[in-house]
Amino acid sequence: MKFRALDASVPADHAAWVASWQAWPDREVMAHPEFALLFARPGDRVVCLLGEDAGGCILFPLILRPLAVEPWARKGEDRWDATTPYGYGGAYAWGAGPRDDSAFWSAHAAWCREAKVVSTFARLSLFPDQLSSMPGHVEERVPNIVVPLGGGPEAITAGYESKVRKWVKTAEAAGLTVEADGTGARLEEFLAIYKHTMTRNGATDWYFFPREFFQRIIDKLPGQFVFFHTLQNGKSVSCDLVLCSTRYVYYFLGGTFEEAYDLGPNYLLKHRIALWAAAEGKTGYVLGGGYELGDGLFRYKRAYARKGEVAFKVACLIHDEKAVAELSRDRTEHEARAGKTWTPKPGYFPSYRA
Repeated sequence: MKFRALDASVPADHAAWVASWQAWPDREVMAHPEFALLFARPGDRVVCLLGEDAGGCILFPLILRPLAVEPWARKGEDRWDATTPYGYGGAYAWGAGPRDDSAFWSAHAAWCREAKVVSTFARLSLFPDQLSSMPGHVEERVPNIVVPLGGGPEAITAGYESKVRKWVKTAEAAGLTVEADGTGARLEEFLAIYKHTMTRNGATDWYFFPREFFQRIIDKLPGQFVFFHTLQNGKSVSCDLVLCSTRYVYYFLGGTFEEAYDLGPNYLLKHRIALWAAAEGKTGYVLGGGYELGDGLFRYKRAYARKGEVAFKVACLIHDEKAVAELSRDRTEHEARAGKTWTPKPGYFPSYRA
């Protein structure tokens, strides 16, 4: 198998990555270099590990994080670790087969040694037919909800809990409408609602994405997103940013003005997004999961697809066990010098970042 490591900061590599992505029938937006670049910090590297043979292709987008920038890193630290971009990741795979996955992972291991990558955390696609086999430890996390879009509007709404249908009728009776915006024309309204929602929910600083983040999606990922707005008297009161791939659409970010809650605008919004996606020929509308199984967020999403639970898995790959142990010791010693006792949270990967 031909193996290449493509760096998104190198124009020729970026073009090769996009060309491979465009040749993939599913064209998952989260595998695009411009999507990965959205989540790279200064000093990070955005790469794609690409494997190709007569049986198909493997595409593994990653963000490489320099361990040297961590406050607990030793002087002279030159190692990295890797994570998939926000959302769902690979290693993605496609082709008529048979494809030599084992050759890809052998080349991957050799590349990690050379590049001094000590571990990789990968959030995997919800759809097993999109994935290569994975080496190392794979575990299930909180299930995610995917609204099935086959069978027409009646089948979609039949899958809702009754409260969703009730809220949709309430919103329609109040005269609310939904508008699809594929150009970002209402970006300022979206930003106001999004910031309001993150503030109200006490979100961490990470979720307060600046305007430039959304503008980059508009500029760099045309056709891969749609903003949806629920309008009251021509003004947006609830909005979602949806990411679009060939077969699936994904709820990404959004919010609702608190004063509009009693009208059910977000229920109408997600209902109309489902109908729109079905009309576009999509097969699933991915809402994601919750923080814990059965929490309020999970129950809210499951209300749109009572039988829509799918397994969500992550891969935890250690490429250098000695280095991982050393990094944990470095973290422990750093915390001790500050008068603190640090113990990794059980199950957190990689342990030294717990």
